[in-house]
Amino acid sequence: MTELGLYLAKKSVNRSDVARKTGISKTRLSELSNNKRTKLRVTELYLIALAIDVDPCEVFKEVCKELELVNK
Repeated sequence: MTELGLYLAKKSVNRSDVARKTGISKTRLSELSNNKRTKLRVTELYLIALAIDVDPCEVFKEVCKELELVNK
């Protein structure tokens, strides 16, 4: 499961509702939630955040929490 998938599960998000509100297909949401090779577009992240009524920065930080700078 991806970080987005874990986040949506933690928030008990109804993916069908998100798909309806955003126009992102349920298949695409499933791929974004389950397949780590699937690339999440910033536009998708933003629409998902709006659909679940959270700050897009919160979702972004959660999805990207494992990223670090090479040289600090």
